[in-house]
Amino acid sequence: MTQDLEQLQCVLAQVRTEIGKVIIGQAEPLRYSLITLLTGQHTLLEGVPGIAKTLLVRTLARVFSCPFARIQFTPDLMPADITGTTIFSLQRNEFTLVPGPIFTVFLLADEINRAPAKTQSALLEAMQERTVTIDRETHRLSPNFTVFATQNPIEFEGTYPLPEAQKDRFLMRVSIGWPERDQELTLAGRMLGDSAPEQVLERDVHSVVSLEDFSRLRRSLEDVAFRPELLEYLVDLVRKTRTHENILSGAGPRATQAIVLASRAYAVLETRDFVTPDDIRAVAGPVLEHRLTLRPEVEVEGVTPGEILTNILREVPVPR
Repeated sequence: MTQDLEQLQCVLAQVRTEIGKVIIGQAEPLRYSLITLLTGQHTLLEGVPGIAKTLLVRTLARVFSCPFARIQFTPDLMPADITGTTIFSLQRNEFTLVPGPIFTVFLLADEINRAPAKTQSALLEAMQERTVTIDRETHRLSPNFTVFATQNPIEFEGTYPLPEAQKDRFLMRVSIGWPERDQELTLAGRMLGDSAPEQVLERDVHSVVSLEDFSRLRRSLEDVAFRPELLEYLVDLVRKTRTHENILSGAGPRATQAIVLASRAYAVLETRDFVTPDDIRAVAGPVLEHRLTLRPEVEVEGVTPGEILTNILREVPVPR
């Protein structure tokens, strides 16, 4: 194992310790959020209100000591409310840029599916190119610009499905469920004193590493071994989604790239310098499920992308 890889794993252990001061449970969402940062991608967090989606992202921003902005998506939100606009200055006799909240490093797009598609798509250029075009002028964002978008379950009233092109820009979709009874009991006990999660975040959580240094360390992901037969395995998984009888539209090549990146990051979080089939299987669900469009007759029967993907994982032979 290389020195940079060992240092990266040490930093990740410290990051988990700091976040654990605030976030109770939610081990899987935390793991996948760190995979997002390790790969320099974006993530969609899905769950009912009040289960610490926003708190998780705020804590990550504190631990990585980087600028943070939050946009509350609403049905009347306009694209310019996200990107910013230019106004005419009488004093200078020229147009000047008033940057929107997208000019940050960590952007929390809260309840993104409450806004119409036109407003949601204002994020597309920023997510893919890390640039923003306003009045035909292109402005660069931070190379570490990261979007954490939260959404309520789509069956809730007043929500809009994300455009397919936008969903494909998210490395993964992470579903956050209810805490266990003992975890919720711990949370309730904290509220009786001065150790409520928000108070702990402001008082006790410290920066572990700058995002710039973390970006340098995450290049060591290239040192994580990936056997050729495992590449064939993950390609076969993705291609199977395109021919499955219950899937109208399968995952594209970007999903293949995403699994390669995510499985390497998963291996690092498991303190290994090589990828195993279990790493690929662990990230396949979050990476692929939101990219699949089921046939209408299958959706009517209540079948979910997760169930179909589970069957695909059973069907594709695992390399020895």
